[in-house]
Amino acid sequence: MLNFTVGPVMSNEEVLAIGGEQVPYFRTQEFSNIMLENEALMKEFLNASQEAKAVFITGSGTASMEAVVMNVFTSDDKLLVIDGGSFGHRFTQICDIHKILYTAIKLQQGHTVTAEMLQEYEGKGYTGLLVNIHETSTGVHYDSQMLGDFCKRNNMLFVIDAISSFLADMLDMQAVNADVIITGSQKVLACAPGISIIVLGEKALKRVHENETITMYLDLKDALKNAERGQTPFTPAVGILRQINARLRQIKRDGGAASEIAKIKAQAEDFRSKIKDLPFEIVSESMSNALTPLHPTTASAYDIFLELKDNYGIWICPNGGDMKETIFRVGHFGAQTTEDNDTLITAFKDLQAKGII
Repeated sequence: MLNFTVGPVMSNEEVLAIGGEQVPYFRTQEFSNIMLENEALMKEFLNASQEAKAVFITGSGTASMEAVVMNVFTSDDKLLVIDGGSFGHRFTQICDIHKILYTAIKLQQGHTVTAEMLQEYEGKGYTGLLVNIHETSTGVHYDSQMLGDFCKRNNMLFVIDAISSFLADMLDMQAVNADVIITGSQKVLACAPGISIIVLGEKALKRVHENETITMYLDLKDALKNAERGQTPFTPAVGILRQINARLRQIKRDGGAASEIAKIKAQAEDFRSKIKDLPFEIVSESMSNALTPLHPTTASAYDIFLELKDNYGIWICPNGGDMKETIFRVGHFGAQTTEDNDTLITAFKDLQAKGII
């Protein structure tokens, strides 16, 4: 199967080989060294401050989203949440569960947040802003610099869920004044799903250490204490953490974050140049390199997903809810080539010739 979804994605041979190995015992100095290197490389690729810390959670990206809300904020906070799709909306659901006051900036499908929209929230006592910087349900990529500048002016903590954007789009933690960045193993890192990563700056670390959190598994104070020696509080997904180490080292060897971003951008631009004559409309006004969101003008988006899966051995990324029939997404990271793009385009054209699209 060719995989054009946005996670899990196709892994390279080195990562696949690690997945086929016996999982080693992890309470060892050897594993600690891997984890300390993982932290150092994550911080390097995000240009995090020297004082920043990274923790690796065995759980999906949502586990780390919830961990951040639980550990960094309290009922005394008042947050802004960018709610532009199902993943941005998830932050509002987490805040509801933990009884943290927030205002949602609700966006129309496919639209981005603007400086004009933020003006009414200036100087209103908000203490933090939460954003899924690349709303993968609609494909919108928000302006992290604009949001970071807004947070700096208003003395707000800035939390970025960059799960699908990390290493697909430029993200400089210090330049955009981000306090927390979240990502995961199954996107650009192209490893098995199961690990999410939280990078915390100084202000967020101070909050974590000051706040009392009612949780055991998602207690970031405990995670940070164990991370000092390259360990985790509980048994982690050892094999995936080894895969992450291989990928981070590979990215470093190949030129670092800028090189990886350029590669994904080229893959995206190649695909977008080849769909111009097909009956699809791009539905986002501000796109990430990570994926292309498409509205088929002559067919059901979900029917196209099924046709490709069942008859062509190709996965594209469907949507759910009210976007199920109207939008599908094509991802551009993982072990893909432009030749793989050609295979997908050929399949689209074959569906067109058959009158399916």
